[in-house]
Amino acid sequence: MLSLGVQSLSRNTIYAVAGVCGTLFIGYCIYFDHKRRSDPLFKQKLREKRAKSRQQKEQRGKSTSKFPDLKDYEGVQKFFIQEIQMGEELLTQGEIENGVEHLSNAVAVCGQPQQLLQVLQQTLPPQVFHMLIQRLPAISQRLNSNSLVEDDVE
Repeated sequence: MLSLGVQSLSRNTIYAVAGVCGTLFIGYCIYFDHKRRSDPLFKQKLREKRAKSRQQKEQRGKSTSKFPDLKDYEGVQKFFIQEIQMGEELLTQGEIENGVEHLSNAVAVCGQPQQLLQVLQQTLPPQVFHMLIQRLPAISQRLNSNSLVEDDVE
């Protein structure tokens, strides 16, 4: 009998302690939220943070990819890996067009584009793969025009 009373007392004590801790946590959250919102610079900081986030998102969306010198094997490898990673990341974030552009850049500099396209066809949804195939001629043309400009400079 005595052990049953101690067990229920312990259980009740645990519930009481959990309740007090929960109440203290909620009170803590309310206090610091009030303190944060009453800060005179809160709205200004919030606007700056949102503007910075929006600007970063816009920059990520724009194609800032510059093709490397195709004679530089290490540079091409680094560019290829970077473009594949960026394309995958953008696709997972739902930015399909930008992701497809980066993947098409990777295909354009790839040494064996047919094998890469086969892998992408198996892994990408059909509509995304179709967008990639449609974009390849424009990317190849841009790559060729960049290499012609570089050849003219030399």
